[in-house]
Amino acid sequence: MRITDLSQLRNILNKEISEIKVTDIHTHIYSADFKGLFLWGIDELLTYHYVLAEYFRVSDMDYGRFFKLSKEEQANLIWQELFVNRSPISEAQRGVITVLDKLGLDVSSKDIDYLRAYFKSMNINEYLTRVFDLAGVRCVVMTNDPFDKEEASIWNKTGNSDSRFKAALRIDPLLNNYQETYKDLKGMGYNVELDLSTESLEEIKRFLFEWATKIQALYMAVSLPPDFIMEDKSTRTHIIKKCVMPVCAELNIPMALMIGVKRGVNSKLELAADSLGKASIKPVEYLCKNYPKNKFMVTMLSRENQHELAVTARKFRNLMVFGCWWFTNIPSIVEEITKMRIELLGASFIPQHSDVRVLEQLIYKWEHSRQIIANVLLEKYSYLVKSNWEVTEEDIKRDIDALFNKNFWDFIDAKFTA
Repeated sequence: MRITDLSQLRNILNKEISEIKVTDIHTHIYSADFKGLFLWGIDELLTYHYVLAEYFRVSDMDYGRFFKLSKEEQANLIWQELFVNRSPISEAQRGVITVLDKLGLDVSSKDIDYLRAYFKSMNINEYLTRVFDLAGVRCVVMTNDPFDKEEASIWNKTGNSDSRFKAALRIDPLLNNYQETYKDLKGMGYNVELDLSTESLEEIKRFLFEWATKIQALYMAVSLPPDFIMEDKSTRTHIIKKCVMPVCAELNIPMALMIGVKRGVNSKLELAADSLGKASIKPVEYLCKNYPKNKFMVTMLSRENQHELAVTARKFRNLMVFGCWWFTNIPSIVEEITKMRIELLGASFIPQHSDVRVLEQLIYKWEHSRQIIANVLLEKYSYLVKSNWEVTEEDIKRDIDALFNKNFWDFIDAKFTA
């Protein structure tokens, strides 16, 4: 059916955006199989590091004293300071309110005990399905770290039984801290040494292959600092070239690079301690050019890097730009980045991922992102309708599915399985 007026266009676009079941390609949540790593509920929402950092801006509470409190006591302080004493207007605060509202809770009561009682009454398996339905998410990709002993133990004993949760092999410790991580590899039975001998490189390759296969990883992933480069003689670069690239090529899986994080700017904040910096685009160009048979998924943390990254994606078909990561995942910047990417790349990118660590955050991340992406697409399709280009409901459905699902699955050369 051809769309002939802007009101009709808006209605169809909003309908398709709201109904699409999305693939969330990068999260930090786990299935219920992972026990203590599976985070959910009001106390986790309130003590999440996005909110936590804002609490310390307005509180004179001693850092050390705060982190000695129980999770519930921390949540009580944050709720009182950020949601009762102040209006929750930041994106992180608004996210909590969106979650509570979509769950049908009375947010006007401002009673944290009432909220806590609701979450405690939930059957976790039924509740997990409800959250996925409210978020409009059909599956998520976890971040899976074999160097985390708790997580590795679960993979080795039982693994993941929930098909809605896919795996990605996280290799930050291997690339960013090999001088310590090689000891962990030795403890796992891999014959590696600090000096990266030929045997050590082969053993690292064996580790990557075995773990990617064990967890059925859709890609390998690493977060990197702003000063990351490829044209040096560092241990990290050597492992990328000699181990990561050949194993990714053999398994036909991408390497996901998340570039621009500055770790521990204020270590007293613990998980909330990290910041960002502008990075060079040169390592992305280097990898795409020198490894044409490999595939790269890239997101960058600094707003100032976004234009360069989109332009670079125009030059390399083995580069997939994805999401608005971390500090760029706020409405004003999501809109700016999404509009710019469409103007440079059409619909050949992945507009968003949630990066969530707490289950319910799926609800607000996708609720907020859908609204912004719909508004950007409305502007772009409006140009076509006004120019008498034939735009149909089927066209819009096709394009939205590409942005939220198909682009990812096609790029990793895999089919979605429920």
